[in-house]
Amino acid sequence: MDYSETNRLSRLTAILIQLQTKRIVTAAELASKFSISKRTVYRDIKALVQSGVPVLTEEGKGYTIMDGYKMPPVMFTEKQANALVIAEQLVLKNKDASFVKDYSEAMDKIKAILRYAARDKANLLADRTQYDEIQNQERNSSVLSDLQNALTNYNLVKMDYIDKDEVVTKRKVEPFALLSSENWYLVAFCLLRQEFRFFRLDRIQNLEILMEKFEPHNMTLQEYFDKYH
Repeated sequence: MDYSETNRLSRLTAILIQLQTKRIVTAAELASKFSISKRTVYRDIKALVQSGVPVLTEEGKGYTIMDGYKMPPVMFTEKQANALVIAEQLVLKNKDASFVKDYSEAMDKIKAILRYAARDKANLLADRTQYDEIQNQERNSSVLSDLQNALTNYNLVKMDYIDKDEVVTKRKVEPFALLSSENWYLVAFCLLRQEFRFFRLDRIQNLEILMEKFEPHNMTLQEYFDKYH
């Protein structure tokens, strides 16, 4: 296999990853990302379809991949695996226990598909990489994963919230965004106060994700800040 064939195979794999990462991908986006012409994009998409990948064309929008299609296991390079190991150390600094647990479980699955040599090296790096402040890191919340799901699925959330004066109020909120600084914060529309509010995750108790849905707030995070701050 010559260089041009290898290069094209690599590009086809990368295009497939793009299709799985985003709901709609345009030919212009792909052409720009891979520095190729739109005609080459059309040929690449045709090649993927001919190889059995269910790529659909949405007229006037772009390309999408059939819901439920799963790509074969991804092979990571040694450097990519090492980058994920370092990222895991940064995640371990996080103060939310659920987020740390979910990431660690994801890393176990990633390590499971690595080739033996790469897996051994990744485990060695994990054993030999340590940030001092992680040793005794305290977790002060465990609701981040549930709130992420509520945010992306537009589920109302019910909770008891303890304010800075230790006063507890029952809230029903529409999750909008999650921000991290010293602690994690939920930005949500509070039905009790009828306005957007910030909630510190370590002050949330008795969190319940309701089956009841809410209408999505159709604005970006930047638009929220521009409008309310």
